[in-house]
Amino acid sequence: MTTEIVPQPGSRLRRAAIPALFMLLGMIYASWAARLPAIRDALALDPATLGTVLLGSGIGAVTSFPLAAWLVGHYGARHTSLISGVALLCCLPLLGLISSWPLLMGATFLLGAAISCFDVAINALGAEEERDAGRSIMSLLHAWFCVGTFGGALLGSAAAGLELAPWLHFVLISLALAVPLLLAYRVLPCDAPDPELGRKHFALPHGALVWLGMIAFLGALSEGSLTNWISLYLRDHLHASEAMAPLGYAAFAGAMLLARLVGDRLKEHYGAHRLLAYSGGLAALGICVAIAAPTVPVAVVGFALTGLGVAAVFPCIFSAAGREGSTALAGVATMGYSGSLLGPPVMGYVAHGFGLQAGLGLLALACVGTAVAAFHTRLLR
Repeated sequence: MTTEIVPQPGSRLRRAAIPALFMLLGMIYASWAARLPAIRDALALDPATLGTVLLGSGIGAVTSFPLAAWLVGHYGARHTSLISGVALLCCLPLLGLISSWPLLMGATFLLGAAISCFDVAINALGAEEERDAGRSIMSLLHAWFCVGTFGGALLGSAAAGLELAPWLHFVLISLALAVPLLLAYRVLPCDAPDPELGRKHFALPHGALVWLGMIAFLGALSEGSLTNWISLYLRDHLHASEAMAPLGYAAFAGAMLLARLVGDRLKEHYGAHRLLAYSGGLAALGICVAIAAPTVPVAVVGFALTGLGVAAVFPCIFSAAGREGSTALAGVATMGYSGSLLGPPVMGYVAHGFGLQAGLGLLALACVGTAVAAFHTRLLR
């Protein structure tokens, strides 16, 4: 009979648990994004078909938010993180084993559903930790997500350079990530079901929350599309090698990490309104640099600037929504994942009809939109 580790509040194990979960999610994101060119080539997908495939993850994410709210409401965020985390680690290898695009779309649907449930759970844990700390820590927690995406992108580049099959790469990643998932679950304190979600499992944002939802939508549209298309842009438009292409996303993720390490202090000093407004402008500028870039290194610099710009969106939004309760958090997250739903496929359709540069231009406009929307919500502070 095993005994569960019950750490004292503030212990090192407990403090490391939630960052480890954010890092795990980032690693999953980046592993999939880094090998997307190889999977695309293996199935001979054109940009429009690939956009349709990526639509599956968005549909899975959006439609599963009521499930995410129900799980957190009935079992608590800790148990939900374990259930959805195991589902994530099981879904990832499937993406490398699929032999047709309809089946791949189905697999991305399952991945998106698992991601949304896991994302709601860990952000609920983070919001509770922030309330207990009495200070802003959400940006730092999301920095750990960037640690995962940065590491995952570098590992993806190495796996591509070694000509490792995507399915084997994904299996190794899942096996490695199972350890921190189980350890984090064991050391997190047991949480009670959320009584608010027990009464009302899900609601779309309304009132002042609509502006938070709008920022989440535009931010997710930009970040989600870039996650899936940076490597493809470098590979197809600037003819980067398969091993070099993931480094563009690594630069994007690394810049997000640096920005989020100081994001809490910047928010406290300048306020969330101004931080998001300036960040949106910087992200748009970075995308414009990537569009105009004549070489891969210049484009990588542009994507790094974009990473600096988009880094503040989700920490600020989830922190503000978390103060309004778990139902508000799930509703705002739904708006965000609606952006993830539309972003990658729209990018694919635009790229198919007008080229990848036109698709990136659309994302630049979305970044400007986040800056404008940031001035219209009183919940940001």
